[in-house]
Amino acid sequence: MVRMVVGLGNPGARYHRTRHNIGFDWVDRVADRLGVRWTAQRRYQAEVAEWLVDGQPVWAMKPQTYMNRSGQAAAPFARAKGIEPAEILVVHDELDLDPGVARLKAGGGHGGHNGLRDLVEHLGSKDFLRLRLGVGHPGDRSQVTPYVLGRPSPEERSRMEAAMDRALEVLPDLAAGKWQRAVNHLHAPVSSGD
Repeated sequence: MVRMVVGLGNPGARYHRTRHNIGFDWVDRVADRLGVRWTAQRRYQAEVAEWLVDGQPVWAMKPQTYMNRSGQAAAPFARAKGIEPAEILVVHDELDLDPGVARLKAGGGHGGHNGLRDLVEHLGSKDFLRLRLGVGHPGDRSQVTPYVLGRPSPEERSRMEAAMDRALEVLPDLAAGKWQRAVNHLHAPVSSGD
Protein backbone atom coordinates (compact mmCIF):
# COMPACT_ATOMS: atom_id res chain seq x y z
CA MET A 1 0.00 0.00 0.00
CA VAL A 2 1.36 3.40 -1.00
CA ARG A 3 1.29 5.93 1.84
CA MET A 4 3.65 8.50 0.35
CA VAL A 5 4.28 9.67 -3.22
CA VAL A 6 7.54 11.54 -3.86
CA GLY A 7 7.82 13.42 -7.14
CA LEU A 8 11.41 14.17 -8.11
CA GLY A 9 12.43 17.47 -9.63
CA ASN A 10 14.27 20.72 -9.09
CA PRO A 11 12.61 23.80 -7.55
CA GLY A 12 12.49 27.13 -9.36
CA ALA A 13 11.08 28.56 -12.58
CA ARG A 14 14.13 27.70 -14.70
CA TYR A 15 13.43 23.97 -14.22
CA HIS A 16 9.65 24.17 -14.71
CA ARG A 17 8.39 21.59 -17.24
CA THR A 18 11.87 20.28 -18.03
CA ARG A 19 12.28 16.54 -18.63
CA HIS A 20 13.96 16.13 -15.22
CA ASN A 21 10.90 17.65 -13.50
CA ILE A 22 8.32 15.19 -14.80
CA GLY A 23 8.06 13.75 -11.26
CA PHE A 24 6.96 17.17 -9.98
CA ASP A 25 4.56 17.44 -12.93
CA TRP A 26 2.91 14.14 -12.06
CA VAL A 27 2.39 14.84 -8.36
CA ASP A 28 0.98 18.26 -9.34
CA ARG A 29 -1.58 16.37 -11.44
CA VAL A 30 -2.37 14.16 -8.44
CA ALA A 31 -3.01 17.22 -6.26
CA ASP A 32 -5.16 18.83 -8.97
CA ARG A 33 -7.17 15.65 -9.49
CA LEU A 34 -7.80 15.22 -5.76
CA GLY A 35 -8.35 18.92 -5.06
CA VAL A 36 -5.64 19.10 -2.38
CA ARG A 37 -3.20 21.96 -1.81
CA TRP A 38 0.53 22.05 -1.45
CA THR A 39 1.88 23.47 1.81
CA ALA A 40 5.49 24.38 2.50
CA GLN A 41 7.01 22.15 5.18
CA ARG A 42 10.23 24.03 5.93
CA ARG A 43 11.26 21.49 8.53
CA TYR A 44 11.45 18.87 5.77
CA GLN A 45 12.54 21.21 2.94
CA ALA A 46 9.55 20.14 0.90
CA GLU A 47 6.08 20.97 -0.34
CA VAL A 48 3.55 18.44 0.93
CA ALA A 49 -0.08 17.64 0.10
CA GLU A 50 -2.29 15.22 2.02
CA TRP A 51 -5.49 13.30 1.34
CA LEU A 52 -7.33 10.38 2.90
CA VAL A 53 -7.79 6.85 1.56
CA ASP A 54 -10.19 4.77 3.68
CA GLY A 55 -9.64 7.22 6.51
CA GLN A 56 -5.84 6.90 6.38
CA PRO A 57 -3.61 9.81 5.33
CA VAL A 58 -1.56 9.59 2.14
CA TRP A 59 1.04 12.25 1.40
CA ALA A 60 2.54 13.62 -1.80
CA MET A 61 5.86 15.45 -1.64
CA LYS A 62 7.95 17.69 -3.85
CA PRO A 63 11.41 17.97 -2.24
CA GLN A 64 12.76 21.52 -2.50
CA THR A 65 16.37 20.38 -1.95
CA TYR A 66 17.24 19.93 -5.64
CA MET A 67 17.25 16.55 -7.29
CA ASN A 68 20.55 15.19 -5.99
CA ARG A 69 19.48 15.71 -2.36
CA SER A 70 15.91 14.38 -2.60
CA GLY A 71 16.49 11.82 0.15
CA GLN A 72 17.36 14.57 2.64
CA ALA A 73 13.76 15.75 2.41
CA ALA A 74 11.88 12.48 1.91
CA ALA A 75 13.59 10.20 4.44
CA PRO A 76 13.07 12.33 7.60
CA PHE A 77 9.42 12.91 6.66
CA ALA A 78 8.83 9.19 6.07
CA ARG A 79 10.44 8.32 9.40
CA ALA A 80 8.36 10.94 11.24
CA LYS A 81 5.16 9.45 9.78
CA GLY A 82 6.17 5.82 10.32
CA ILE A 83 6.23 5.09 6.59
CA GLU A 84 8.34 2.14 5.41
CA PRO A 85 10.38 2.37 2.16
CA ALA A 86 8.08 -0.22 0.53
CA GLU A 87 5.14 2.17 1.14
CA ILE A 88 6.80 5.00 -0.83
CA LEU A 89 6.22 5.56 -4.55
CA VAL A 90 8.97 7.65 -6.15
CA VAL A 91 8.05 9.30 -9.46
CA HIS A 92 10.96 10.14 -11.75
CA ASP A 93 12.16 10.75 -15.29
CA GLU A 94 13.52 7.66 -17.06
CA LEU A 95 16.05 7.97 -19.89
CA ASP A 96 15.65 4.29 -20.84
CA LEU A 97 11.96 4.71 -21.74
CA ASP A 98 10.62 6.70 -24.68
CA PRO A 99 8.38 9.72 -24.11
CA GLY A 100 4.85 8.41 -23.70
CA VAL A 101 5.86 5.27 -21.78
CA ALA A 102 5.15 4.86 -18.06
CA ARG A 103 6.22 1.82 -16.05
CA LEU A 104 5.98 0.72 -12.44
CA LYS A 105 8.87 -1.03 -10.73
CA ALA A 106 9.35 -2.39 -7.22
CA GLY A 107 12.83 -1.84 -5.81
CA GLY A 108 16.07 -2.00 -7.76
CA GLY A 109 19.17 0.13 -8.15
CA HIS A 110 19.46 3.83 -8.91
CA GLY A 111 20.62 3.39 -12.52
CA GLY A 112 22.79 6.49 -12.26
CA HIS A 113 19.83 8.72 -11.36
CA ASN A 114 21.06 11.15 -8.71
CA GLY A 115 17.65 11.58 -7.07
CA LEU A 116 17.22 7.82 -6.68
CA ARG A 117 20.81 7.47 -5.46
CA ASP A 118 20.19 10.00 -2.67
CA LEU A 119 16.91 8.32 -1.69
CA VAL A 120 18.60 4.91 -1.44
CA GLU A 121 21.31 6.44 0.74
CA HIS A 122 18.99 8.32 3.11
CA LEU A 123 16.24 5.70 3.33
CA GLY A 124 18.85 2.99 3.82
CA SER A 125 16.88 0.84 1.39
CA LYS A 126 16.29 0.21 -2.32
CA ASP A 127 12.86 -1.28 -1.60
CA PHE A 128 10.74 1.74 -2.49
CA LEU A 129 8.37 1.61 -5.45
CA ARG A 130 9.01 3.60 -8.62
CA LEU A 131 6.87 5.17 -11.30
CA ARG A 132 9.24 5.61 -14.24
CA LEU A 133 8.08 8.22 -16.75
CA GLY A 134 9.90 8.01 -20.07
CA VAL A 135 11.70 11.07 -21.40
CA GLY A 136 13.91 9.31 -23.97
CA HIS A 137 17.69 9.47 -24.32
CA PRO A 138 19.75 12.04 -26.26
CA GLY A 139 21.86 9.22 -27.70
CA ASP A 140 25.16 10.34 -26.19
CA ARG A 141 26.05 10.11 -22.49
CA SER A 142 27.82 13.47 -22.61
CA GLN A 143 24.52 15.12 -23.59
CA VAL A 144 22.40 13.68 -20.75
CA THR A 145 22.63 16.65 -18.37
CA PRO A 146 21.62 19.38 -20.85
CA TYR A 147 18.99 17.01 -22.27
CA VAL A 148 17.20 16.29 -18.98
CA LEU A 149 17.44 19.95 -17.95
CA GLY A 150 15.89 20.96 -21.27
CA ARG A 151 12.23 21.09 -22.23
CA PRO A 152 10.73 18.47 -24.55
CA SER A 153 9.29 19.33 -27.95
CA PRO A 154 5.51 19.92 -28.07
CA GLU A 155 5.04 16.47 -29.65
CA GLU A 156 7.14 14.77 -26.94
CA ARG A 157 5.34 16.77 -24.26
CA SER A 158 1.97 15.59 -25.59
CA ARG A 159 3.09 11.95 -25.39
CA MET A 160 4.52 12.46 -21.89
CA GLU A 161 1.27 14.03 -20.69
CA ALA A 162 -0.74 11.11 -22.07
CA ALA A 163 1.52 8.72 -20.13
CA MET A 164 1.11 10.79 -16.97
CA ASP A 165 -2.68 10.63 -17.36
CA ARG A 166 -2.56 6.84 -17.78
CA ALA A 167 -0.43 6.60 -14.64
CA LEU A 168 -2.97 8.69 -12.73
CA GLU A 169 -5.59 6.03 -13.45
CA VAL A 170 -3.70 3.48 -11.32
CA LEU A 171 -3.25 5.72 -8.27
CA PRO A 172 -6.35 4.33 -6.48
CA ASP A 173 -5.03 0.75 -6.91
CA LEU A 174 -1.60 1.79 -5.64
CA ALA A 175 -3.08 3.49 -2.58
CA ALA A 176 -5.20 0.39 -1.92
CA GLY A 177 -2.18 -1.92 -2.11
CA LYS A 178 -3.28 -3.55 -5.40
CA TRP A 179 0.19 -3.41 -6.92
CA GLN A 180 -0.17 -6.17 -9.52
CA ARG A 181 -3.48 -4.83 -10.73
CA ALA A 182 -1.89 -1.37 -11.14
CA VAL A 183 1.07 -2.87 -13.03
CA ASN A 184 -1.19 -4.90 -15.34
CA HIS A 185 -3.30 -1.85 -16.16
CA LEU A 186 -0.42 0.57 -16.73
CA HIS A 187 1.75 -1.87 -18.69
CA ALA A 188 -1.07 -3.03 -20.99
CA PRO A 189 -0.64 -1.97 -24.64
CA VAL A 190 -2.16 1.42 -25.37
CA SER A 191 -4.98 1.20 -27.90
CA SER A 192 -4.68 3.67 -30.77
CA GLY A 193 -8.14 5.14 -30.37
CA ASP A 194 -11.60 3.59 -30.14
